[in-house]
Amino acid sequence: MTVAYLVNQYPQTSQSFIRREIAGLEMAGIKVERFSLRRWDGALADPADEAERNRTRVVLSARALGLALAVFRELFTNPFRFIRALALTIHVGRRSDRGLFRNFAYFAEACVLRKWLAECGAEHLHAHFGTNSTTVAMLCRELGGPNYSFTAHGPEEFDSTRGLSLSEKIERASFVVAISSYARAQLFRCVHPESWSKIQIIHCGVDTLFLNASEPIAPIAATVNQFVCVGRLEEQKGHLQLLEAAAAIAAEGKIFQIVLVGDGTMRRIIEQRIAELGLKDIVRIAGWMSGANVRNEILASRALVLPSFAEGLPVVIMESLALGRPVIATWVAAIPELVEPGKCGWLVPAGSGPKLADALREALAADASHLAAMGSEGRRRVLENHDSVMESRKLAELFRARNS
Repeated sequence: MTVAYLVNQYPQTSQSFIRREIAGLEMAGIKVERFSLRRWDGALADPADEAERNRTRVVLSARALGLALAVFRELFTNPFRFIRALALTIHVGRRSDRGLFRNFAYFAEACVLRKWLAECGAEHLHAHFGTNSTTVAMLCRELGGPNYSFTAHGPEEFDSTRGLSLSEKIERASFVVAISSYARAQLFRCVHPESWSKIQIIHCGVDTLFLNASEPIAPIAATVNQFVCVGRLEEQKGHLQLLEAAAAIAAEGKIFQIVLVGDGTMRRIIEQRIAELGLKDIVRIAGWMSGANVRNEILASRALVLPSFAEGLPVVIMESLALGRPVIATWVAAIPELVEPGKCGWLVPAGSGPKLADALREALAADASHLAAMGSEGRRRVLENHDSVMESRKLAELFRARNS
């Protein structure tokens, strides 16, 4: 069976879970063709992502002339489906926060993609994120392309369900994947209960680099005082809140380090705030790293800390727990499904700097045996629910069942 994958921009360093999912599908006997609407020209820290870039076909590489020719080809070869798809574009575009013109662009992209899918023999199209990639998948289906499905992650999809026509996308899809119970519940809100059965939970999986330890995972030494925060340097990740908490603890004379792994639009603001708070010797921005280097930073840390204001269910939480390191995170979205306070980490109210500082203090004061017990419980939970190979097999079964 041949399945096509469609993502807005693929591959990206922050989307390595999609690469792992594709690899798992191929291990399960599914042939996967990769498509991206737009090319990602940013740096890729992992060689595996660079290899994926070379295997991915970019829809907008067709440029304006190619898009126009694709539209005219669809008009003259299948006018009935063309009119239906155009009507759906107008219907969706009138609701969209991005406007009707942007949705006409999605329609043109769907015309290009429909032909490419036919050429590669794709029997099913799967999109990641219920945003513009799924819009294109839905329009492609209306043009006569293959059945489609999509994975909803949040929080973006849930912030604008009407503007994204999420209910329309669910109703027309063969099935929908939610990455957590929380995500599934948000999708339930969008559609009639008769459609709930098509919404299935498939967890994001952890790389074997984190799951399959060739030797016992090193315990957390009592002298380790590093925390690591892995994620895009964007507003919703709460880095500024973390800096405020760090400044409060540093003022008490406590000795610790924080490594920020990642990059993004807020890097300069974060660097400026580090300087203003006098944290240059405490907080280091490391930029994006390969999976192997992220693993090393987690193992060198006392705990992972994620002060996010909004999330889906970050894969880095799974990676940290898989390596036996507890997690300090905020009580948002699906995070409590994995991180249980006192069992495998700490949960604090999002936006509460004092509560975040309290959790950091507790983690610094915890003895090695307590940290080891939390890490062990966290690893057990990840092994049970977030093995990338096992989750990909579940997805492969859905592809086969819904297209048999």
